[in-house]
Amino acid sequence: MKHYRILVKPYVLWSFLLIVLPLVLIVLYSVTTGDNSLVTIHFTLENFQKISDPVYLNVFARSFQMGIITTLVCLILAYPMAYFISKCSDSMQSILILLVTIPMWINTLLRTYAWISLLSDNGIINSLLKVIGLNPVNMMYTNFSVLIGLVCDLLPFMVIPIHTSLAKMDHSLVEAANDLGANRFHTFTKVIFKLSLPGVINGITMVFLLSISTFVIPVLLGGHQFVLIGNLIENQFISVGDWNFGSAISVLLAIIILFMMAFVKKIDPDDNGGAG
Repeated sequence: MKHYRILVKPYVLWSFLLIVLPLVLIVLYSVTTGDNSLVTIHFTLENFQKISDPVYLNVFARSFQMGIITTLVCLILAYPMAYFISKCSDSMQSILILLVTIPMWINTLLRTYAWISLLSDNGIINSLLKVIGLNPVNMMYTNFSVLIGLVCDLLPFMVIPIHTSLAKMDHSLVEAANDLGANRFHTFTKVIFKLSLPGVINGITMVFLLSISTFVIPVLLGGHQFVLIGNLIENQFISVGDWNFGSAISVLLAIIILFMMAFVKKIDPDDNGGAG
């Protein structure tokens, strides 16, 4: 038993250095003022009070708006896809899920640059429009381009948990609903969708949180004028150099994430994805 404890110690130290210590420093920076070396610091809550400035509240509002739209679009696209995959054989399901996850193997930066080549004024889409005699459309640096980038980047995070719930579903309940005279619509709404609800909630949570905290896609597809919470945190640490305010925003975002995780746990306390 002692030998096992010795083997665990390097992982504990590694976790402390890469996870616990950075989190402690972020919390400490968020409630202090002074230089970034923490040599001269004063405890204060003004970093959190600064978030109430209308400029920053507008960033939060825009981030939540974009997050809600992205989540809804991903849900509309992902549920039929996950449902179709769950109806296939086990071997085919594995292949289809693999196809869904393959884009995640490619770096986000490369995928975003690919969308730039498609959506730019002289890109592939506008070139095709010119060939067929239509006027080019301005798509870059708009809400549309950012939404497209977010949806394509985050769609797998919606498909996989929904598919997991559907795959674990007790199909005898569906058969019972059919035997009791329920039509397809009522069977779906009263049985299938309710059983898949934990997966839907998990997917919504992941997509929403990732969409409001990302910073690469809004910068490249939306231009520097398109600022979400992730961009705001990045600017405070890299451009402005206000680590204290950046840490305060990070802590607030972490609190939002914890609340949403607690909500998900309340929806599916056994983490069974809707299985009976």
